[in-house]
Amino acid sequence: MSYKQNEWKYPESIVSCEWLRKRLKDESIRIFDCTTYLHYADKDPSKPYDVESGIKNYKTGHIPNAAFLDIQKKLSNNDSKFKFTIPDYDLLAKSLQELGIGDPFHIILYSGNGIQWATRVWWLIFVLGFKKVSILNGGIKEWKRLGYDLEKGERKYKSAKFTSCINKNVFVDKKRTYDSINQDNCIILNALTSDIHRGENSRYGRPGRIPGSKNIPFLEFVDSEQKFISPDKAQAIFKNQNIDNKTRVLNYCGGGIAATLNAFLLRQLGIEKLEIYDNSMSEWAMDHNLPIETN
Repeated sequence: MSYKQNEWKYPESIVSCEWLRKRLKDESIRIFDCTTYLHYADKDPSKPYDVESGIKNYKTGHIPNAAFLDIQKKLSNNDSKFKFTIPDYDLLAKSLQELGIGDPFHIILYSGNGIQWATRVWWLIFVLGFKKVSILNGGIKEWKRLGYDLEKGERKYKSAKFTSCINKNVFVDKKRTYDSINQDNCIILNALTSDIHRGENSRYGRPGRIPGSKNIPFLEFVDSEQKFISPDKAQAIFKNQNIDNKTRVLNYCGGGIAATLNAFLLRQLGIEKLEIYDNSMSEWAMDHNLPIETN
């Protein structure tokens, strides 16, 4: 893999709580809380979970200067029958701009219940061509662990300047995914838990996985403090699945959230041929024309 041992290829894309605390008065930095909660239900596979905004907990205490970003309402296509579907790119760019994301600011993203919510937003911003965006390692859990101050209430930013340079090759659909099955030098990678991958859990309708896909649950890439594991450990996990910087990796999960964490770290390890199946198993498992496999 094309990166130095013990280092991320793009270290500027990950910042520490210590780094951020020293820069809280820097007006060129804008911070966003991306916390979202999923409440799983087993009764209706066409609606595998209910989505709850993290705004309530945000208002009771957040990182100073942080605004709240509602992924479902502001950064998803709410006309889609699937949760979190990526919106039209031009509409997405407009939403980001109105939220205050764009030039000349450095955007810092965090979440309170899993770093995957921050990586989802990171990719939504990144595919539109804005590169000055970073993940806060450990999020608010690490911030609290360090004993840093919190702020109550709600803060909003004025709009920013957002100039799009869209990469339409990252978020892909079910046709691209279907056509990638058994393709040479393409690994389809499932970020869901191993029980869902094996077909022991029918959360998304038909139990099972996309045929031929490999499984690395996204939780393997974070420690108990919700911080990323080391580059060495991440490299070893991917290497065990024969993934290197020549591999095209098509990432999926339940609804295109957890897969963004795997994709984020793959990029950090120098793997650039990356795709994310946006609607993932929420769509695949419910379409009986698509193949599925179990153990």
